Amino acid sequence: MSYIPTGYAPYDFANRRHIGPSPREMAEMLEAVGAESLDAFIDAIVPADIRQSRPLAWGKALSERGVLERLRAVAAKNTANASFIGQGYHGTVTPPAIQRNIFENPAWYTAYTPYQPEISQGRLEALLNYQTMMADLTGLDVANASLLDEGTAAAEAMALCERASRTKARAFFIDHHCHPQTIAVVATRAEPLGWEVIVGDPFTDLDPSTVFGALFQYPGTYGHVQDFTAPIAALKQAGALAVVAADPLALALLKPPGEMGADIAIGATQRFGVPMGYGGPHAAYMAVRANLTRSMPGRIVGVSIDARGNRAYRLSLQTREQHIRREKATSNVCTAQALLAVMASMYGVFHGPDGLRAVAERIHRKMVRLVKGLETLGFSVEPKTFFDTISVECGPRRDAILAAALREGVNLRAVGETRIGIAFDETTRRSHTEAIWRAFGGGMTDDVLTHEYRLPEALLRTSGFMTHPVFHMNRAEAEMTRYMRRLADRDLALDRAMIPLGSCTMKLNATAEMMALSWPEFANLHPFAPADQAKGYAEMLTDLEAKLCQITGYDGFSMQPNSGAQGEYAGLLAIRRYHAARGEGHRDICLIPTSAHGTNPASAQMAGMKVVVVGVAPDGNIDVADFRAKAEVHAANLAACMITYPSTHGVFETTVREICAITHAHGGQVYIDGANMNAMVGLARPGDIGGDVSHLNLHKTFAIPHGGGGPGMGPIGVKAHLVPHLPGNPAEGDFAVSSATFGSASVLLISWAYCLLMGGEGLTQATKTAILNANYIARRLSPAYPILYSSAAGHVAHECILDTRVLKERAGVSVDDIAKRLVDCGFHAPTMSWPVAGTLMVEPTESEPKAELDRFIAAMLGIAAEAEAIAAGTLDADNNPLKRAPHTVEDLVGEWNRPYSREAACFPAGSFRTDKYWPPVNRIDNVHGDRNLMCSCPPLESYAEAAE
Repeated sequence: MSYIPTGYAPYDFANRRHIGPSPREMAEMLEAVGAESLDAFIDAIVPADIRQSRPLAWGKALSERGVLERLRAVAAKNTANASFIGQGYHGTVTPPAIQRNIFENPAWYTAYTPYQPEISQGRLEALLNYQTMMADLTGLDVANASLLDEGTAAAEAMALCERASRTKARAFFIDHHCHPQTIAVVATRAEPLGWEVIVGDPFTDLDPSTVFGALFQYPGTYGHVQDFTAPIAALKQAGALAVVAADPLALALLKPPGEMGADIAIGATQRFGVPMGYGGPHAAYMAVRANLTRSMPGRIVGVSIDARGNRAYRLSLQTREQHIRREKATSNVCTAQALLAVMASMYGVFHGPDGLRAVAERIHRKMVRLVKGLETLGFSVEPKTFFDTISVECGPRRDAILAAALREGVNLRAVGETRIGIAFDETTRRSHTEAIWRAFGGGMTDDVLTHEYRLPEALLRTSGFMTHPVFHMNRAEAEMTRYMRRLADRDLALDRAMIPLGSCTMKLNATAEMMALSWPEFANLHPFAPADQAKGYAEMLTDLEAKLCQITGYDGFSMQPNSGAQGEYAGLLAIRRYHAARGEGHRDICLIPTSAHGTNPASAQMAGMKVVVVGVAPDGNIDVADFRAKAEVHAANLAACMITYPSTHGVFETTVREICAITHAHGGQVYIDGANMNAMVGLARPGDIGGDVSHLNLHKTFAIPHGGGGPGMGPIGVKAHLVPHLPGNPAEGDFAVSSATFGSASVLLISWAYCLLMGGEGLTQATKTAILNANYIARRLSPAYPILYSSAAGHVAHECILDTRVLKERAGVSVDDIAKRLVDCGFHAPTMSWPVAGTLMVEPTESEPKAELDRFIAAMLGIAAEAEAIAAGTLDADNNPLKRAPHTVEDLVGEWNRPYSREAACFPAGSFRTDKYWPPVNRIDNVHGDRNLMCSCPPLESYAEAAE
């Protein structure tokens, strides 16, 4: 038997993990769309005048084994010292059951934001646990489902104070014991909004009559544990609001902020089992008094009921605020750190309140022993009462002691000119205590396990917390594992089926790209560790930046923004700073098309810009005449325009160069939103077509998983003239948008591994395949669903908008009905009613094989056929599979009095029979949830009441 070649091109073996269709399937799809070849098809879609002249090239694509070997080599260049720097980042122990069953489990990390609650009940319950835990620990009424990091949470809290206060003051006070990176992020947020930031001692420098709010750190960055009851009362008397940045582990032992009178509490839950990761990702929290609930930024998980009256969870209130209020939105936050919040919530379930207290007590006792040893050596230690952090006066010996600690493998914090800061954590061992003593010149051994405490007695916690039964369940690993599995089984994530969300790019997150995140050389680095301990990270960051520059045509990148919306904000601030540096700080007009992402105008408002809306032509493209006219009218003050390319309507607009040229001719800068970069990589570079700055959604185009609504990363690329205006080091007080210099640095490993694994040729092939897959779906579905926007030749880019309004007109079937019916078919719905109300925006990505595309097509055609049956009178107009979807296992038992069969209900076209996904709840009542707002774990008896 002779050898038969496969016909695969060289890149196929390396990249078939990301490129779903086989060569044979591609040929069939090309035939379906009427194209002779993939290259000819792409040439017909992507305008010739924007095509890049050189292919992406950085060497041969690596195999999985090659990528892992490269990652191991880079990891070996990091030095994972024991870091007792503190400053909001601490060593922690991730219970292995949580690491394996949450952090490393694709059922959790490939899920999308829970906008479709019926298929998100597992992660919604985990996030509700998180909210309950944080509300209980802080002593406040309601917590949200997480924010990006402590610094940005503080900035959001400041904005909330300004909106909700009863004063006309334009200043915000910050406790001088706040972490320096928090002060930097808050100051950055305040400047373009015209708010003054005052940093000082809250007991001597705070004049409540001059501020709309104040932020206090508890415990302080140097360890001080202070009672803020008096300054908080003074603030309230003046009509201002009080924010406390609180360490949640310390709150297991200390009086909660709510009992001091605080209106808002913020902080990070990193030390609840989430490794430092050289800066992230970590879930921040915000908790507020009940009267601020509807003004709180971010997501809130609430409790409602489904069609059977059973309890069900959903996102409440602000779910898509940016797309509704646009430039009037109170925040541009549209993502969170859901996966990390889930980890933190499971850490809380795993330990329970008694376990958290025990962890906190052990840390404190270890610090007491360290302090006693230092006092024996003659050193002065402050403060006298503390939780886990102290500072030591060392005089001229300070630098020598720091150097000695480094030789012992321990990182300590330089404070001022003569002091050293030390913060203990869950990972501290006796050997660490002894190493620190040696660095200070002592040779003692830590062998006397005293139970002495130096907590401030007046601030000891007396109130209970985490009383809900979920935090008191049997924590044997068997039961914990089963609980996490039960929650995962209630969700539909990318490991089960295609998630065809337009503009969200739910592509494969390859296992090999994820593995290094758990390695201690990457996971356990403190973001403010000495640079020579992070040489591996530096090599990865430098190489990733070079690759992203080559991909985009930009000259430099900042990796700091830790979400796409943060990237927008950072990019606009860079533009603002550029204009100011040239003496044109008056430029504050931003032109934004009506079709733009809702975060665009919200980000512009936050950056101190005024939004001027540009119209869209009937074909969905930017109205160039309107754009030109408004650019001319505002020429003297034009700061920027924000456009998305390909357009939000899923088309390669042919006028993009003209739009950029008009902006530049009138003194503005061009911001190209990178949300649709998955249609451009290897084919066109935003920096070549006129862009000055773009953010890249690495959690979309570059394979970082969505994690149920976060983590995300939105680094910005800029042309050379904007490089000096990129964010700096927040720990040194520089202009900053996030708490760590490189944002959520650890997840950048995924995008780097993705680029290495694909190579330039593979990335380009992925882009071409994404475009092919979208056009294949559009062509197959167009007889039943008109494609709302396409090119003159009838093509779309990497996504298409299905006009489902035809079903509404003919059969009364809403886009919501279609979305819920797709659950019965085993699919997450495409993006609903955006950017056009009543439509579905579909983006299949390059990862999906033809069989999955065909299954989705069968499901959508089946839905169209059911709608036609309603229109024809064959199916009842109100009691039909579309209106009653989704169907659960409960619909299979008991009495059945519907005019369609159980089989039609539960096994529609496109669904699996053997491996069918069963949603845990029927359709959820959204109105009931908002009218009866409940945002913490309901008592167990309420479940029984709901079922009656």
